[in-house]
Amino acid sequence: MAAESATQRLGRLLQLVPWLVNRQGIDIEQAAAEFGVSRAQIESDLELLFMCGTPGHMPDDLIEAEWEQGRVFLRNADTIARPLRLGVDEALALIVGLRTLADVPGLGDRDAVDRALAKLVEATGDASAASANVQVRLADLPADLLTDLRSAVRDHRRVHLRYLVASRDETTERDVDPMRVLSIDGHWYLEGWCHRAQDQRLFRLDRVEAWQVLDLDGTPPPDAAPRDVASFNAEVFTSGPEDLLVTLELQPHAAWVADYYPVESVRVMPGGSVRVTLRTADLTWLRQLVWRLSGAAEVIEPEQLRQQVAGGARDALSAYVT
Repeated sequence: MAAESATQRLGRLLQLVPWLVNRQGIDIEQAAAEFGVSRAQIESDLELLFMCGTPGHMPDDLIEAEWEQGRVFLRNADTIARPLRLGVDEALALIVGLRTLADVPGLGDRDAVDRALAKLVEATGDASAASANVQVRLADLPADLLTDLRSAVRDHRRVHLRYLVASRDETTERDVDPMRVLSIDGHWYLEGWCHRAQDQRLFRLDRVEAWQVLDLDGTPPPDAAPRDVASFNAEVFTSGPEDLLVTLELQPHAAWVADYYPVESVRVMPGGSVRVTLRTADLTWLRQLVWRLSGAAEVIEPEQLRQQVAGGARDALSAYVT
């Protein structure tokens, strides 16, 4: 069984607290069954809740949990157990997100989106007008691409892609067992098992030049599972040996990059800088990372990326010239 992520556990804890507060004395086995975990996991969650509470760090600020007799009692958790209320900014963000979702081709339950959107607009009143000033643009795709890929995921059909590898300006042919279609930072992706790479890959749909749903079983291998992309970073672009090899030299205060992103090697240089190598199928995020580090990162190779970073920096500086 795959290890539980911190995001998954946090989600369960946020549900567990109000559920237990409203069911004082419930049998711990019943609680475990309700949340689909073992008794040992519930006990571990309760031990963690002992260290949670409101700011102040005093005993009265922390949650009290008791389950020694097989019955669970949770006290001093009323604040956390109260229903969550959206602020205006949060409500507006949801309105913008729902309007964007409503424009997605092939959306299944559009009525549910429309109902939720209407309720939010009504609840926020005049404040909802501000949401009209924000627009989210998703990548333009052929009208039937999303529909075909979603059908392939649902029906477990293999798909054939003619796919552009942007970093090498090379078109490749790939057979993929699809796992899911998702949108991240304004781009659509297909996640699936790539038979060419013999590994999981994430394909950006605006780089799909042609596609065909095959009359072949497209069930991924049993050990292939959707990746956690809640925290978007370079891991979205799952690297492989065919991807571009990049070398960066990082100043000490930017050495965190080696811990945050998947790298192939790390070498401490004289003077304290850190030289890292990594592979990527997409240079866009890497250029943005180097610019964001404001001189704390230098591209050693490839030369193509050095020139792109330097050119972008010159263009940005020229905008400040009066």
